[in-house]
Amino acid sequence: MPFAATGRPAFAANLGFMAYFLTAGAAWPAEPASNGYAMQPPNRIEFALSEIKEIETETEDGTGFGQGLPLPPKLGAPPPEESVERRDLPDVEINKDLSLLPEPVRRMRELIVEAAKSGDPETLRPLLGTGPTATQLSFGAIDSDPIQYLKDVSGDQNGLELLAILLDIFDAGYARLDAGEATEIYIWPYFYTLPLDVLDDRQMVELFRIITAGDLQDMRAFGSYSFYRTGISPDGEWLFFLAGD
Repeated sequence: MPFAATGRPAFAANLGFMAYFLTAGAAWPAEPASNGYAMQPPNRIEFALSEIKEIETETEDGTGFGQGLPLPPKLGAPPPEESVERRDLPDVEINKDLSLLPEPVRRMRELIVEAAKSGDPETLRPLLGTGPTATQLSFGAIDSDPIQYLKDVSGDQNGLELLAILLDIFDAGYARLDAGEATEIYIWPYFYTLPLDVLDDRQMVELFRIITAGDLQDMRAFGSYSFYRTGISPDGEWLFFLAGD
């Protein structure tokens, strides 16, 4: 069920029909050989990214993260408290306490938020990365430059709406999936890991900061949250920023 990605939001028709899982075969944006897009990160961001690299951790098998991690399936469980482990799924946790995030995750979140607040989508470029570990922005291949793609799918055609959406979803609580496993991941907003009919009134207010009542009606018909969500690996790699189902 495609949606239009306009504001606050209605999902972009050009996102098309989207698969529910990210698989190892999902198309990651290929690193352009000579497309004329030069990466020139500000020194401050470049330094921060080097900090993340220094403190990043490896998986137990040493393979790292970012190779098409699966998105979580629809989950059925009671609504979360502020720091409650899901009893039926012990590998999923819901939290709002940023101090509990691994340092690389916390730092990458800070960098994305800082870039989004700048009002310039170009500041996201060094954070998106390139090649096989580039941040996934679509379930299909992206033929254009990633920053231009974000502008194109943004309701205002300048990328500012998506910057606002990033701020909103990072302001919500996060879900930690598969703690201690090779597939461990931190996802914002946590609504993505919960069935919508279990949210209490406080959580519904949080949800309405991101979507509209009309969007909610469509999502309930579909069966789960399907608006923008984003994921960061424990070593601070920005894995995806996606919408759709």
